[in-house]
Amino acid sequence: MATQLTREAVKEYGVNAGADVVGIAASKDFGLAPDGFKPNDVLPECRSVIVLGAAFPAEVLNDIDEYTASRNAMIAAMTDMAEDVAKRIKADGYKAKAISSTGGKYVDRDGRKELFGHISLKHAAEIAGLGKIGKNYLLTNSRYGNLLWLSAVLTDAALMPDERVQFAMCDNCNICVEACPVGALDNPASFGKKDCSGFFVTENGKLRIKCFLCRTVCPYCFGVSH
Repeated sequence: MATQLTREAVKEYGVNAGADVVGIAASKDFGLAPDGFKPNDVLPECRSVIVLGAAFPAEVLNDIDEYTASRNAMIAAMTDMAEDVAKRIKADGYKAKAISSTGGKYVDRDGRKELFGHISLKHAAEIAGLGKIGKNYLLTNSRYGNLLWLSAVLTDAALMPDERVQFAMCDNCNICVEACPVGALDNPASFGKKDCSGFFVTENGKLRIKCFLCRTVCPYCFGVSH
């Protein structure tokens, strides 16, 4: 029999796993997500989405290699955090599924490659009250700016969701839009992922992320209170 699971207990699980911030969203609030990318498409019994966020050091923004290494380390760390929280929730008698920091994976279905097990972590974090998504398509948190990396846990436990944040951001600012060398931010309704990914290159067998101007030029890179 499942023990009574509270939002406070779940947030403590997240913090103990290493998260700097933990937000909770109700699965019913993902109605605008495309089919196949809703929490209930991944875990049919899902009632709550727990989003974990941890900040990476601002110092790595000064060096491409350090930024790439930090990004890779954060992906692994955030995925481990989600798996740890999911394990604790399962021990309480509930269903839980960890969503890795990289999202989902491609699987072969009827001869087609499809992305499965993926939800938009940034949108989940926004719904869970951890920040707002700016014109640079990055989640911005009031304290940590756009320096958060994310993962999530889906569960059938009914948890009280957090309220969305209301701080003002972007307004008429277009600094990131104008700074992007490939115009990936020109269309507010569609992020130019393909053009942006051209700056993710492999050199000598190692991945290097050669551009992250959309993050660094943002006035809220380090938080809205700075």
